[in-house]
Amino acid sequence: MSLALATLIYEWRRYLAAVIALALSGTMVLVLLGLFTGIVHSILATTERTPADLIIMPPKVQTFVNSNVTLPDRIRPEIFLNPHVIEVRSSEGNGAQWVNEPKPGVKQVQKFVQVFAVDPIPGAVSMPRDFPESVRQALVEPDAFVIDQSDVAPLGVNVGDAALINGHTVHLRAVLHGYQDINQPTVIVSRDTADMLGAGSQTGDSGALLVRIDHPALVDQVTAELNAVSHGAYHAWTMAQFNQANEKAIMSEQIIGILLAFLTFMAALIGVGITSQTLRGAILSNIREFASLRALGISMGSLRLIVMELSAWAGVAGVTAAAILTLAASAGAASMGLPLTIRAQPALMVAAMLMTIAIVSGAMAMGVLKQSQPADLLR
Repeated sequence: MSLALATLIYEWRRYLAAVIALALSGTMVLVLLGLFTGIVHSILATTERTPADLIIMPPKVQTFVNSNVTLPDRIRPEIFLNPHVIEVRSSEGNGAQWVNEPKPGVKQVQKFVQVFAVDPIPGAVSMPRDFPESVRQALVEPDAFVIDQSDVAPLGVNVGDAALINGHTVHLRAVLHGYQDINQPTVIVSRDTADMLGAGSQTGDSGALLVRIDHPALVDQVTAELNAVSHGAYHAWTMAQFNQANEKAIMSEQIIGILLAFLTFMAALIGVGITSQTLRGAILSNIREFASLRALGISMGSLRLIVMELSAWAGVAGVTAAAILTLAASAGAASMGLPLTIRAQPALMVAAMLMTIAIVSGAMAMGVLKQSQPADLLR
């Protein structure tokens, strides 16, 4: 075991503040980034969680974000010309006016909602995979709808209650989890109910087309084949490509990008400040030991390497603590129904950031070694 690691383990209390600062900095960045990512995928859950292998979009539209997705009806039979395509259904949704039917003494709720249509058929390519069978059966009923649990209070309804959408009476039959939308509530209905509400596609056009193929392993090949014969009328995306494009589009929104950059900067600044001061104090408390090493002939360069190794080990401890805290935060968010998504790539980037903070802090604390004069041992 190296001297630096032995020192860190033996005198862990002196370095605990640095480890905690690193852990909290990393956890703050990861949790906030995970929360934003989770919100993005919760908003887009109605399409992301379908069994579709690829999606057909208008040629100049790359995401659902701030886009009006409309395709001519003639595109759908063209997709079936590919021998690997086995199912094609349109993704339909539109805005609608919501009015609940409040109980006596309760204020009426009127707001704008997003109506999204699915096909309540077992295994349908437009039906999210995580819909329970009870929800699918409930949507078969005419005028039935389901919403996320987070929208129950804002919309002023409970299971079994009636409401008006675009003047038509509908009934809440079930609630979902993980389908929150920070922009506006999402009401999910069957395709027939959506047409009745006036929220389906207009005659002669449709929304994006969700496509299932016979062999999912061939999705890249089929996507390329469809684009080769599209003649500019549409563009095919694999669902993985499309989901990444949607996430990137929302995360690149100016306010979100500025907020994440600012929070990351503040976390790094706080981490460097606390970690460097903690390491400085710990080295000062052991200054006589460093002076003894110099008296034994250890060079100043070797002492600096010890300090840098100490800071690196503190960084490793901070990364480990951040991982534990992030897992705990993820479990807590899941129990409260919050959409928290932690990805491997951002986690590795945050780990690299914490190690950089630790090493920079160690470099800032090395100046204390100038006080390790062997002559001081005689005082």
